[in-house]
Amino acid sequence: MTQKKSDYSGGDIQVLEGLEGVRKRPSMYIGSTGKEGLHHMIYEIVDNSVDEALAGYCTDINVTLNKDGSVIVVDDGRGIPVDIHPTQKIPAVQVALTKLHAGGKFDKKSYQISGGLHGVGVSVVNALSKKLVIEVRRDGKVHRQEYSRGLAKTKLEVVGKTEDTGTTVTFWPDPEIFSTVDFDYKILETRFREVVFLNTGLKIILIDEKSGKKQEFFSSGGLIEFVKWINKSKEVLHSSPVYFKKESGDTIIEVAVQYNQGYQENIFGFVNTINTVEGGTHVSGFKTALTRAINDYARKKGLLKDGSLSGDDVREGLTAIISIKLPDPQFEGQTKTKLGNSEIKGIVDSAVSTALSEFFEENPNVAKKITTKVLESARARLAARKARDLVRRKNAFSLGGLPGKLTDCSSKKKESTELYLVEGMSAGGSAKDARDKETQAILPLKGKILNVEKANPVKSLSSEEIANMITAVGTGVGEQFDMNRLRYNKLVIMADADVDGEHIKTLMLTFFFRFMPQLIEAGHVYAAWPPLYKIRKGQKDYYVYSDEELKKATDKLGPVSVTRFKGLGEMNPQQLWDTTMNPKTRKIKKIFIEDAVEADRVFSMLMGDDVPARKAFIQENAQEAQLDV
Repeated sequence: MTQKKSDYSGGDIQVLEGLEGVRKRPSMYIGSTGKEGLHHMIYEIVDNSVDEALAGYCTDINVTLNKDGSVIVVDDGRGIPVDIHPTQKIPAVQVALTKLHAGGKFDKKSYQISGGLHGVGVSVVNALSKKLVIEVRRDGKVHRQEYSRGLAKTKLEVVGKTEDTGTTVTFWPDPEIFSTVDFDYKILETRFREVVFLNTGLKIILIDEKSGKKQEFFSSGGLIEFVKWINKSKEVLHSSPVYFKKESGDTIIEVAVQYNQGYQENIFGFVNTINTVEGGTHVSGFKTALTRAINDYARKKGLLKDGSLSGDDVREGLTAIISIKLPDPQFEGQTKTKLGNSEIKGIVDSAVSTALSEFFEENPNVAKKITTKVLESARARLAARKARDLVRRKNAFSLGGLPGKLTDCSSKKKESTELYLVEGMSAGGSAKDARDKETQAILPLKGKILNVEKANPVKSLSSEEIANMITAVGTGVGEQFDMNRLRYNKLVIMADADVDGEHIKTLMLTFFFRFMPQLIEAGHVYAAWPPLYKIRKGQKDYYVYSDEELKKATDKLGPVSVTRFKGLGEMNPQQLWDTTMNPKTRKIKKIFIEDAVEADRVFSMLMGDDVPARKAFIQENAQEAQLDV
């Protein structure tokens, strides 16, 4: 990226308000005080460096996870201004680090486009760090200042000379704020891969000093390379993705589309490189345009005699990335998960409609393949609808439309209720006897459910176990999904603590991820964590959940008798209640989609047909006992 002249200085840092309340309510600013919020601290700093790249001043970002728990982020941008701020009378960098809404992004002089929209990023990281050190390379000098929990501990000092420019931020997350201060290399790896795909020519290096891992991220192929990477475990319909880039005023729209032979829809939206996991107006505009363009083409070529193809029809087997860059994005919340600019829907709709229509006319072979798949999807969806109606009619004869196997709870207060989806009829019987009848419902499932990753919608929805789950949950699927019809607050997958149980758990997570991802995103899906062993010492029983825990426990307790549970069905109701179902004593995991792109890739690879990729993944992750999705 070429360097540009700029008068970016202290006067460009505008102050809106101070840092009050950040430490008191950190989740308002970084989403949570758990793993998600912890990693958001790094994103805030890196996003500022990416903004320098978007402005044309930065080409390299280095992120290092240190052994002492700190993180160093180094960029080669312009460096945060260090001159005295005209109204605050302190160095501009200190303003940016100590005032909540202070930054160079509120007017359009310093940054035409930025992801760090609200100017709260670096100040929030400062407030939530037990220590932060900033070094600015600018005007031939190295400037340094140290902070603790948002307060300056030293003055801004010149500590050396340099010919380079850029900013280095080193911070130690505050354990008083976060439930964990251990960074996950894989989460960062996924995020940085996305960033370079979306910013062709930007290089990010990630180093983990603890493990010795080091990885360089760089993309010269941009969105085309991104779509191919997502689809690499899938059989694609056309080898070259459909790609186009359009500009409308100050808005840049970039889209890459590739269909595969699968049945899942994967649309990923980005705004100024921020992954808008909840979509927004840019994604809505794309969907509308795609549906219209394919309908128009099918009618024009005489392939669609009557009626219209639905959005679900045209998006089956679709992988698409919509990346837009605009000067004034309006996000819903600081964590930027949904775009709200109303004008963007029409702009994206118009651009995508024109580009797709031109592409279809110029590439008839690809257009025909896509249209043929969409028409097949429409026929399959009609058959699936009939299958679903048949299931609904069957269920109408039992429990007012609920599955006959379901043992419901008595409470009508949804927020306190739980549905246990239990592997095996025997375990289901124990769970039924163990449960809290007021708040816990039980749905036993026969063995391994259908792998929905490899089955078409007709087969999936015709499966009795799948149909029972959909009916019990209550929300419906696809275009009929309605969160307001959810019957339980927690949906708990309960399977044996062995390899078969892990496989069944993965099959059920695949079902939720593919049919009801909104439930995972909203935090309703959980996995029970039953014990592997019972240890008896005298007359007292202890339960442990892994081989590592067993070794620690036996080392501590001395001679004991050890019983391994081969399955949930081996536990009596009291044991099942004490270890796995009692809210006061059980272990339970909330399932997160930490990154939709990576989650889709992992599910496709683990549950699809790409055996070499699956084998490589298992070998690489064999040492990690628990896989959080």
